[in-house]
Amino acid sequence: MEYKRSSALFAEASKVIPGGVNSPVRAFKGVGGTPIFIKEAKGAYLYDEDGNQYIDYINSWGPMILGHAFDPVVNAVIERAKKGTSFGTPTELETKIAELAVSMVPNIDKIRFVNSGTEACMSAIRLARGYTGKDKIIKFSGCYHGHSDSFLIAAGSGLSTFGVPNSPGVTQGTAQDTLLANYNDIENVRQLFEANKDEIAAVIIEPVAGNMGCIPPREGFLQALRTVCSENGALLIFDEVMTGFRLSKGGAQELFDIKADIVCFGKVIGGGLPVGAFAAREEIMNFLAPLGPVYQAGTLSGNPLAMAAGYEMLKRLNEDEEVFNRLEEKTLYLENGIREVIANNNVSFTINRVGSMISVHFDKNHVYDFETAKNGDNDQFKAFFHGLLNEGVYIAPSAYETWFITDALTYDDLDKTIRAIDKVTANMK
Repeated sequence: MEYKRSSALFAEASKVIPGGVNSPVRAFKGVGGTPIFIKEAKGAYLYDEDGNQYIDYINSWGPMILGHAFDPVVNAVIERAKKGTSFGTPTELETKIAELAVSMVPNIDKIRFVNSGTEACMSAIRLARGYTGKDKIIKFSGCYHGHSDSFLIAAGSGLSTFGVPNSPGVTQGTAQDTLLANYNDIENVRQLFEANKDEIAAVIIEPVAGNMGCIPPREGFLQALRTVCSENGALLIFDEVMTGFRLSKGGAQELFDIKADIVCFGKVIGGGLPVGAFAAREEIMNFLAPLGPVYQAGTLSGNPLAMAAGYEMLKRLNEDEEVFNRLEEKTLYLENGIREVIANNNVSFTINRVGSMISVHFDKNHVYDFETAKNGDNDQFKAFFHGLLNEGVYIAPSAYETWFITDALTYDDLDKTIRAIDKVTANMK
């Protein structure tokens, strides 16, 4: 494939946008080469500025669960835009989507809409601190909760060592209130609680990690985490920006039968438009202003365009009894096909999958946390990525990102993808 137009556009963008992109992973730094510029998308396909078509396994990092330019969502946005794009006042639509979301997700009474997953997680942490009267939080290495200062933290050498900033601009004062734990390691979490008695407000986690590749929780891990939080008076926060309304109607809480105290949403809940949300039981949510002392606000929160798109998306997912079964079946079909062809080509690999989230790691050993994810052969992944791109298959340009499956994919698309992976990995021996 040729990428002349994309290369020219990237050079032009680099003059006026830092790194030529508005989100770092788009720059292809993890895989090398020049990013492709997308002109349009429909269903399961992307079309770039050079006229190339790709089967899409990013799907805007998750929200296009029913496909790009899904007609009911597009039509809802068009009709809403004709009546105005932003008011900065309450609208009936906000209540309608709130009622729908609360009815679909277990263990939440109230929800507040914001503008991104980052904002949702940031607000959830503030709410947890205000509700508990404690300052420290635990997050897990490799889990990404947006680029708020509290989350850009790396670990010290000891289990109870305060975090240190992982990005310039994050202060040591902020970092010292964030403790880092190992994903899937409950004993590590218990030790952090023991070393910081009565100081931890919350534990925040991706119940299925998606930012170190797809990493499922070990059996019993989330249940144990729920118990530890309850025993120590800390809130359990599920970052379901990726998993919410994707793994099931009720997200990971429903799938794993775990009750989180606060749940963060994004991606799917906006139908592809910029939106996020956080939700909890009434007694927790009532700590938010204007009812309570914890302040959170946003002029564009509940924006009518995002609410129109999100309501239409959630309504379709709520009414379609088979959509999550179809996603499961399609992703399992893809997983089995990938396993067969890569194994036949004698390339070391492992595949992780939960529902319609899946990733290929180029390491024969089990991948269960960030450290084991880093053991993958990055050179092989680069060859894999660019090989698939040339075959018209677009996966995440990073070894540390999950793939997202859309219901718009046909079995012909999946077969084409499996054939492409067979061809690419045959040349990776």
